Amino acid sequence: MLIGPDAPIWLTTLQLGVRNLMLHKLRSFLTMLGTILGVGSVIAMLAIGEGSKRQAVDQIRQLGANNVIIRSVKPDQNAGQNETTSGQSSSQNSQVLEYGLKYKDLDRLTATLPTLLRAIPMVVLRKNAQHGRFRIPNCRVLGTVPDYAKVKSLKLREDGGRFLTQRDLDTTANVAVLTAGAAQRLFSYTDPVGKDVLIGEGAYRVIGVLQTQDSGAARPGAAGSANQNNDIYIPLTAAQRRFGEMQVTYRPGGRDYEMKQLSEITLTVQNEAYVSQTANMARKSLIKHHPNADDFEIQVPLELLQQAEQEKRIWNIVLGSIAGISLLVGGIGIMNIMLATVTERTREIGIRRALGAKRRDIIAQFLVETVVLSASGGAIGVFLGIGIPAVVSASSEIRTVVSLWSVVLAFSIAVLTGIVFGLYPARRAAMMDPIEALRHD
Repeated sequence: MLIGPDAPIWLTTLQLGVRNLMLHKLRSFLTMLGTILGVGSVIAMLAIGEGSKRQAVDQIRQLGANNVIIRSVKPDQNAGQNETTSGQSSSQNSQVLEYGLKYKDLDRLTATLPTLLRAIPMVVLRKNAQHGRFRIPNCRVLGTVPDYAKVKSLKLREDGGRFLTQRDLDTTANVAVLTAGAAQRLFSYTDPVGKDVLIGEGAYRVIGVLQTQDSGAARPGAAGSANQNNDIYIPLTAAQRRFGEMQVTYRPGGRDYEMKQLSEITLTVQNEAYVSQTANMARKSLIKHHPNADDFEIQVPLELLQQAEQEKRIWNIVLGSIAGISLLVGGIGIMNIMLATVTERTREIGIRRALGAKRRDIIAQFLVETVVLSASGGAIGVFLGIGIPAVVSASSEIRTVVSLWSVVLAFSIAVLTGIVFGLYPARRAAMMDPIEALRHD
């Protein structure tokens, strides 16, 4: 729509700039292409990086910022198969290796750490689980206590029964709580609550089913690295009484025996400010009774969280810088095209100057064109940058998060790039001598 003669000068200049760009649609689009790809890549890369880092931070946060996690670690065995060392014995081409956390360690930590709110023990067993014709070979069976669900942020499925209780612990009840994956594999689409599942050689009544945990990935600090959506939880006392402390590992030519009382102890500290001090005190206490200090490790989720957040900031800066190069290339493309445009329109510039246009009017005309180019490219790039993460999330399990600040930042940089790289061509056009411009053929 045409603008009348009484319209403000800036509106007239805008109309003139848009009309000049529309005279060469393909060239204008190719000029915007660098800005489109630059803005789109900045938003998309930041969204993918933000999503993956936020997922890692959330997994660490689920472990609890007030928690200190102590895990049993199998020490390296440098001695030969027939040698006998402390805690080991050889018999019939087999070995017994005793290592890891003990119940006495749990009692000492509970009694000596003044900042402690609670201590949660847990033991990991490997047993076959079966219901009817459905079977999970070598399933992870976790013996633990009722507070484990609160500390590890486990949530029951709607109408999914209940978690372990103190009564289950006191009576060493044969009850089990299934994770979502274990329930699916053992019971298909039927409700498992109230039914029996065979764990090892004993039958356990299913009392609850948990919600799916974080795409099934193992969380940092959890004992083992298996899919935690296939775990089964039973009372710690039932695990002690039914399965004991000896685990058998079969190998070519013989069997290895491992004796481990506890796989993990989670310490919950009263105040987040005392987490690091509590971890140090726990380490000193354990070293006294584990001289080699190679059969346990301590993880502090709060420190992991702080480290992950720091890495997240650095990663966002790196991704933004890499994608920002595309915007720089787009800006160079705008400058190149505008310089060519100034040369093509030299006679037009001379006519405008001869009719009374001032240098600032010429600068405004060409700056309007560069801003329209960069702003249009930035707007298209925003839609592209929002669409790519949506496609990535829909076609894979990668989590993406498009934040408002990344959209605003990318679009603002695109417009600013257009202004900066358009200043020189605009100034060059304004500084032309009107008489020489009129003589240009």
